[in-house]
Amino acid sequence: MGIRANLSGADLSGANLREVDLTGANLSGVNLSGANLTGADLSESDLEGADLSGAILEGADLEGACLTRACLEGADLSGANLTGANLSEVNLSGIKLKWTNLNEASLSEVNLSGIHLRGVDLRGADLSKVDLSRADLRWVDFRSANLSGADLSGAYLYDVDLSGANLTGTKIRSEQLEYVDINNVDLSNVIWV
Repeated sequence: MGIRANLSGADLSGANLREVDLTGANLSGVNLSGANLTGADLSESDLEGADLSGAILEGADLEGACLTRACLEGADLSGANLTGANLSEVNLSGIKLKWTNLNEASLSEVNLSGIHLRGVDLRGADLSKVDLSRADLRWVDFRSANLSGADLSGAYLYDVDLSGANLTGTKIRSEQLEYVDINNVDLSNVIWV
């Protein structure tokens, strides 16, 4: 097993860390605001409380990373792999997540209101109590995701796959389901708004 870097609390704002390998690194509380992390490997890293505002993380590997309470405001995560990542209590305002892989990620109680999630893979993700009102959810894959207590009111749902998703207590409008795959979904506990 290789050496795992400990950069906890470091100031790396604006740094060029393109394609750097920080697998399993301790980056808790690190300042990476405005840093270029394009194609970086941050899998299994601890980024709890890190400042990644305005960072470029296009195509970065964050599989299994802990991003609890991190600031990702204005960050670009287009095409990034966040499979199994913990994003609870994260500030995601102004974030770019186009075609990002978030399957089995934890986003419980995150505010994603008005965000563009086009083509994002959220299979098996924990989206309980998430605010997705007015979000652009075109081509999103929610198969087997937990959307219990989520707010989808006013979200743009086009060619979305909700098959097998948990929609218990989810707020949604019936007209939003026109182009949505709802196979194996129990709609009896949905809150129709």
